[in-house]
Amino acid sequence: MKTKLDRREFLKASTLAGVAGKMSFDLFAAPGGDQDPAAWIRSLIVERVANSPANSIRNAENEKAWDEPLVGFARGDDPIFESFKEHVGPFHLTPLEIFGREFPDVAVKPGELAVISWVLPHTEAIKADLRRQKTDPSQKWIRARIYGEEFNEGLRRFVAETLTEAGHPAVVPVLTKSYKMEQSQRYGIASTWSERHAAYAGGLGTFGLCDGLITAKGKAMRCGSVVARIEVPATPRPYKDHHAYCLFYATGGCGVCATRCPAGAVTKAGHDKMACLKQCNATSEYAAKHYGLDGYGCGFCQTGVPCESRIPV
Repeated sequence: MKTKLDRREFLKASTLAGVAGKMSFDLFAAPGGDQDPAAWIRSLIVERVANSPANSIRNAENEKAWDEPLVGFARGDDPIFESFKEHVGPFHLTPLEIFGREFPDVAVKPGELAVISWVLPHTEAIKADLRRQKTDPSQKWIRARIYGEEFNEGLRRFVAETLTEAGHPAVVPVLTKSYKMEQSQRYGIASTWSERHAAYAGGLGTFGLCDGLITAKGKAMRCGSVVARIEVPATPRPYKDHHAYCLFYATGGCGVCATRCPAGAVTKAGHDKMACLKQCNATSEYAAKHYGLDGYGCGFCQTGVPCESRIPV
C-alpha cells in the first residue's frame, strides 16, 4: 500500500505553510470536531478491526482473526524507554531515535511524541481450537498467525498513514530498516523495538513466565505499535512490577504454560528462546505438510492457561 502523503511531501507541505520543523499541535485537529486525539486514534483502530474484511483467517467460514482490541498510549519522554536500553541492551531504540531516523528533518522533542500501542485478542474459536491440542498446532491458530499478522501489519500502516495525513508524522517501528534482531547479554535474542515492551509501557499488560504479555483480555493475542508526533495523554500503568499479572511470580504456583509447551522451552527458570525458536520452526514444517500453509504458529503457552483470556491475579 502506498502512503498517500510520504515524508518528503509532508515536509514540503509544511515548509510551504511556514511550519516545517516547528509544527504546532493546535494546527492540525483530529477529525471529529471536539473529539480528543486519544479517542480519535482508539476509534480508528477499533473500527478497523471490527469492519475490515482483512481481519480474517481466510478459511472456508471466513472467520475473524481478532476480537475488539485494547489501545494504550505512552509518552516519548517516559523514562521507561531508556530503561529498556539498560535492561535489554543499548541497541533497543527509544521513540525519539526511531522517529528521528525516519523524519531526520522534523525537529521534535521526546515529550512531543506518543507511542500508540494495541493488543489484538484472538477469538474464542481460535483459542478453543488450539486449547484442545497437546503437541501439534491447530489449523485455525496457524492461519491466525499468518493472516492475522498480515492484517496487523496493514493496521500499523493504516494508523501511521492516517496520522501523517492529518499532520502528525508517524512511523511504524517494526517496518523500518532500523528494526532488526540483536543479541542481548541478559536475554539472548532480542530486537531493536519490541511490540510487547511498547504495550507494557502503554499500560496494557505485564510479562509472564513464558515472556508472553498478559493483558486484560489475556495472553492469547498479538501487539502492534506506531510512534507519532501527537500530544496524547499517557495511559496509566496499573502495575509497578513487570511480572505483576503472572500467577507464577505472584504466588509461586501455576506454571501451566511450562506444562503446555511441547518443546520444554518454558521452565521455572523462565523462557529458553532457542528451544522456542526450534519449536516454531517445527510448526512451520507441520503447517506446510498438514495444512498446505506457508508459515508457523505455536501458541501453546498462550492457550489452556489461566491467563489465556484474562488477568488471573
